[in-house]
Amino acid sequence: MTNVQLQVQPAAVSDRPNLLGMDRAALEAFFIAMGEKKFRATQVMKWIHQQGVVDFEQMNNLSKELRSRLAENACISNLEVSRDVISSDGTRKWLLRLADGNHIETVFIPEDDRGTLCVSSQVGCALDCSFCATGRQGFNRNLSSAEIISQVWLASQLLEEEKKPGRKITNVVMMGMGEPLLNFDNTVTAVRLMMDDFAYGLSKRRVTVSTAGVVPAMDRLGDLIDMRLAVSLHATNDELRNELVPVNRKYPLKELMAACRRFIDKQNTRSRITFEYVMLAGVNDQPEHARELVRLLKGIPTLMNLIPFNPFEGSGYSTSSGNAVSRFSRVLHDAGITTVVRKTRGEDIDAACGQLAGRIEDKSRRHRRFTEPRFGMTQ
Repeated sequence: MTNVQLQVQPAAVSDRPNLLGMDRAALEAFFIAMGEKKFRATQVMKWIHQQGVVDFEQMNNLSKELRSRLAENACISNLEVSRDVISSDGTRKWLLRLADGNHIETVFIPEDDRGTLCVSSQVGCALDCSFCATGRQGFNRNLSSAEIISQVWLASQLLEEEKKPGRKITNVVMMGMGEPLLNFDNTVTAVRLMMDDFAYGLSKRRVTVSTAGVVPAMDRLGDLIDMRLAVSLHATNDELRNELVPVNRKYPLKELMAACRRFIDKQNTRSRITFEYVMLAGVNDQPEHARELVRLLKGIPTLMNLIPFNPFEGSGYSTSSGNAVSRFSRVLHDAGITTVVRKTRGEDIDAACGQLAGRIEDKSRRHRRFTEPRFGMTQ
């Protein structure tokens, strides 16, 4: 593990509109309201997201008068990097401080053919998945679109400073802290910036939003944007999923699978849904669970990610054995389901799947269930 010298400083906190989090439509509306032509939006987007410029005075294709007005009436404000560490496997994690003092985490995962940035959408998580360290932290609030896209901006700038081959963001996954579809509008705005040719220019097959199964928002997302969807499944029947992923009590598997099929129908013909399935020893990793999974996913174009459970203190779960994962995977392969066994990355810096925790003020008080003695017990 390597600590990295920080190079990026945040802009000052301001109550002026933060242009960092505005997509093209919002930025065009902003300039029109200023009495400017809307093409100014694309100029400023390029400066911010492609050139990494956050000082209006350096935007030299804008007039001096306009630069002065922007400095008075707007800001470009980023998050502050509190900690920056690199794992022995090259994974890099940032602890980012928000203006309210809370912290979130963002992770870059380098691979031979891609560089994936895992982005957070909430401070903590409003859901309560029993195997997830983020869920144990509780929940504070949604991130703004600026706070979401700031993670991409900062990572891009800091990776560029490394000047090493293969250390570039090619894919973004909204799989960090939080449930993106419970922060719908800000997530969609940030995703549009990621995919905009005047910002980060990522293709629709390289941006993925993950959900634990918020069905109405899945339908809205399919109506608005063509992109990748990942579903955190983790169980093959309602009884078990109610325990592991409590949102299933509101949107059970029958409704979730129907929403997945509707989402695919709204996308292009090459689309498929990625299903995430964390492997928990003796809980959901038996061959009969795999056979249930085959029946559940019938007719849905699928990429199945089997994820080794990454233990954390007090989780109460263990990682499935290699033999159990192999048996499970073989059942899926034999049924024609494309299956990948995910490698654990960044475990030595707590950057692996399910380990992100940040530092938050928990308004939900959920964390107390795991830190206070139960009623009738003494310490």
